[in-house]
Amino acid sequence: MELIINHTRKTFDIPPENLEALMALEAPGRKKGIAVALNNRIIPISSWQNTVLQDQDSILIITATQGG
Repeated sequence: MELIINHTRKTFDIPPENLEALMALEAPGRKKGIAVALNNRIIPISSWQNTVLQDQDSILIITATQGG
């Protein structure tokens, strides 16, 4: 399976079963301060477990940062 994560193609020999599994790989232990868009649609954290990924899906992971 190939996914586009933050505009970079990434191939998975063993694809993540859902968005929650992908986020465990991409941002382990983090749920607060993260927004995820799947194919230009924001997916709330409460739906990550039920969101199945398909080949060529585009995922944008946005993390909140401090600064100023």
